Amino acid sequence: MKPKGITKPPVILYLYGYPADTDRFKDEDFQKAVTKDGFAAVGFVSALTGHRYHDRPMREWFLSELQECLATSAHDVQMVLDYLATRHDLDMSRVGMFAQGSGASIAILTSAVDARIKILDAIDPWGDWPTWMATSPFVPEDERAEYVKPEFLRKAATLEPIDWLPKIQAQSFRLRDAIFDLNTPKAAKEKLRAAAPHSATVVIYRTPEEFNAVVRDKSDLEWIQNQLRVLPDAGATNLARGKDEH
Repeated sequence: MKPKGITKPPVILYLYGYPADTDRFKDEDFQKAVTKDGFAAVGFVSALTGHRYHDRPMREWFLSELQECLATSAHDVQMVLDYLATRHDLDMSRVGMFAQGSGASIAILTSAVDARIKILDAIDPWGDWPTWMATSPFVPEDERAEYVKPEFLRKAATLEPIDWLPKIQAQSFRLRDAIFDLNTPKAAKEKLRAAAPHSATVVIYRTPEEFNAVVRDKSDLEWIQNQLRVLPDAGATNLARGKDEH
């Protein structure tokens, strides 16, 4: 989705949490909201989500295949960036990512290994897998025993957002925590906030009304857009580099 009349706009990637699919990206109100201030928007879904769930036994889904879904989706973000760079109609020196839930966990993992994401806004990431699997209401009770087994947690541990948070390479990072949302247990939320880099901006929403007010007054995207605006564009960066070389 591109804004009209702007050559090479900055771009924001959108990745929402499982089980969100592509419906919102097809909504005209969403399209207008994310492009009206001069930004391109790229929406996609994680592995084993929406249209990407096919040719698998029904017992295999996002949680049962957590390691695969997180690793594959983090790699997907990098492939999306690779593709966008080939288009030559976007300002790839100013790339942001807006992510929520499991999507925020994937964004954290990606930002820790790929500096192309300059600005990251992460809302309610999942993490602290032992606590999350043992106590999150999102986990089906008839499957929980499988997810708290040492072998399952050992595989998930390699993709623990708490461990990757301090390694984030984004130049500006905001961690937002809706503490009333209990999909990620309180103890896990506290560990995730504690693991954020010292330079991070941490925002806490205590009630649904507090969070909904931000969405309602259309200020949800202001932070990431403002952070992208103040980054130097590719032309200015190349000009400065040329002067240094001379």
